Amino acid sequence: MSLNISVAVITKNEAERLPDCLKSVSFADDIVVVDSGSYDGTVEIAREFGCRVSVEDWKGYGPQKNSAVGKCRHEWVLLLDADERIPPEAAGVIRDVIENPLADAYRFRRKNYLHGRWLRHSGYWPDRQIRLVNRNLGSFRGTIHEQWATGGRVADLDAHIDHYAFSGYADMLKTLNDYSTIIAEELYSSGRRANGISPVYHGIGMFLKIYFAERGFLDGMDGLVTALTKAGGSFFKYAKLLELQRRDRTE
Repeated sequence: MSLNISVAVITKNEAERLPDCLKSVSFADDIVVVDSGSYDGTVEIAREFGCRVSVEDWKGYGPQKNSAVGKCRHEWVLLLDADERIPPEAAGVIRDVIENPLADAYRFRRKNYLHGRWLRHSGYWPDRQIRLVNRNLGSFRGTIHEQWATGGRVADLDAHIDHYAFSGYADMLKTLNDYSTIIAEELYSSGRRANGISPVYHGIGMFLKIYFAERGFLDGMDGLVTALTKAGGSFFKYAKLLELQRRDRTE
């Protein structure tokens, strides 16, 4: 039974992960995909699933998702990344919510998987994320680590979504490098500055937080690698900010 709900997804080269995402939301009668120049067949896959597809230049995560939400037909929108899935039990919760909404946006718990295992620690649970929203009462803010902002009520749902962010450790390292570059540039543009100890301070602090405070050690090797890569992301974010500062001084 289809629901009067829209699904908004942004993509680039997600041919491998997108089909499972779209299969999990087959209950929706309107799916919008905004693609930013895929060359692996992502657009063709989305159209085969009956999605309404728009190909646009990359504007940053927040603006790109706002573009997708703006194209949705229904008041209620389910916001998903291509590496996320809606379990059948969560679909039932969504149905109940849109039939009798008591808030303007809803958070799901998110189960993060690595090597086929659910990471129960390492800062990855319950990892609450706003994913179901009234499109008329909010919008995304930020170009990376974007957040849905609304002046209305936000409620937690007793349901989870599944998240398959990384295919393996190499993928985690690639994300570390890509995100640390983007965040360093954002920090620099906003006027933030680092000193010589900033990378070490933030890197060590992040490792201690993830591995000990968030009990990453209970996730075994995956927990250790998660703590190290998150620490590396913090370290390189500020190291790259220092690099930008030095470049500015020499120009």
